[in-house]
Amino acid sequence: MTTLHSRLRLLRELAPAWLAALWWGSLSTVGFLVVPMLFVYLPTPAMAGSMAAKLFTAQTWVSLNCGLLLLLLFTRPNQAEGHANHARGAIVFIVAGMLMALLSEFAVAPRIVARENLALWHRVGSGLYLLQWLCAGAAFWRLAAPSRRAQV
Repeated sequence: MTTLHSRLRLLRELAPAWLAALWWGSLSTVGFLVVPMLFVYLPTPAMAGSMAAKLFTAQTWVSLNCGLLLLLLFTRPNQAEGHANHARGAIVFIVAGMLMALLSEFAVAPRIVARENLALWHRVGSGLYLLQWLCAGAAFWRLAAPSRRAQV
């Protein structure tokens, strides 16, 4: 029973870092690999843009779910004090990243899809995506720190 209990405790301690890694990794893959490849391999920029919009919408929901799960993990009682300090430091980045995802999806994306001042809104959307990527990376870095120290 102690082995099971210790494994569950370890899983609970590592889950935030894994969720943050999933968030940051999915942003990296979609934004810096998959979407650029769409514009290289699909026949027209319009087709690539349409598919990219769908991928960015899916990424928004991945980001919001990862962020929400992280916030829920940090509001549970009986959290170790050292881990709670790292959680508090990461919460700012998690909330900011979620805000960037929401702004991208519900304020910027509709303007890009409507082709309203496309160059401007594309730059704004790219900037928000980069900021979200940085926030997810910072959250991952902060949340992985306790795990790295525990392994050494």
